Amino acid sequence: MGTMAGLGESALSFSLLLSSLVLVVALGAAAFFLDHIRRDGYRDSFFEDPSSLSKVPCPSIFDPAEKYISLIIPAYNEEDRLPSALDETLNYLQHRSAAEKSFSYEVLIVDDGSRDHTSRVAFDYVKKYKIDNVRVLLLGKNHGKGEAIRKGMLHSRGELLLMLDADGATKLTDLEKLESQIQTFVKSARKADSSTDCSPRLSDFEIAVFGSRAHLEKQALATRKWYRNFLMKGFHLVVLLAAGPGIRDTQCGFKMFTRSAARKLFTNMRLKRWCFDVELVYLCKQFGIPMVEVAVNWTEMPGSKVKLTSIVHMLFELVLIRVGYGLGIWKVYS
Repeated sequence: MGTMAGLGESALSFSLLLSSLVLVVALGAAAFFLDHIRRDGYRDSFFEDPSSLSKVPCPSIFDPAEKYISLIIPAYNEEDRLPSALDETLNYLQHRSAAEKSFSYEVLIVDDGSRDHTSRVAFDYVKKYKIDNVRVLLLGKNHGKGEAIRKGMLHSRGELLLMLDADGATKLTDLEKLESQIQTFVKSARKADSSTDCSPRLSDFEIAVFGSRAHLEKQALATRKWYRNFLMKGFHLVVLLAAGPGIRDTQCGFKMFTRSAARKLFTNMRLKRWCFDVELVYLCKQFGIPMVEVAVNWTEMPGSKVKLTSIVHMLFELVLIRVGYGLGIWKVYS
């Protein structure tokens, strides 16, 4: 009997070991695949101008900045919510550009393979505000929010680059809070480095500013269903294990980067869907890019695309971060 029990334990141990090995190999293969397709980020060669029917060459994040700020809006099936968000955005930008001569902008809408009329809505705004101010990038098929933002960042012209959601959940004027943090950081850095007569441009400094809803957590806990609170608490714990402490709200879709910071971060980012925000935090730490978290005004909007099954996908991507970078499969290129 003792021999049989020993054989049973050995078989169980071997089975667990084999299962663990298969899981690690599978995760490693997934990480390798994402690293391979990450490099497919520079093939978009032009924007379409619906007014003249001409094609405008896509700029690169490696080119010098041509605008003060770029706003990148990922959109997937957003024909209903996009107009109000764009109206608020462009109204603010036009008023500010009229008041400040040095203020120039572009809005880049990235249509992530929408099945509705999102692109038609977006092109209407290109016609109205001209292609120098509003541009549409068509991805053809759905890749995920992370990939849509990555593509938008790689083809933006701003010294500052702001990502924001198409639902208008965050009050746009809050971009001034993020912008102020960058300006304060840059001013301090310039004072500290008085060794050169040539003052670096704003876009040459590296900093990331994260909009945050952490101050609204108590209110959210009181209004959400218990199982959503349970899942979100678990998710935040895994985020802490994957990326470490520093940012309380990694998932807020309102983030601003200097051009130099965005160049490093988005040319290295691998995740395409849910947890790219966590990967950005991880990459900031790897590059030593300062991060600041700023409270923003945020409103729960109807039509959320996050489902319970999305949590499982998120957890898988968090594990990929640890496996991809931990095993050295995902290299970081500066």
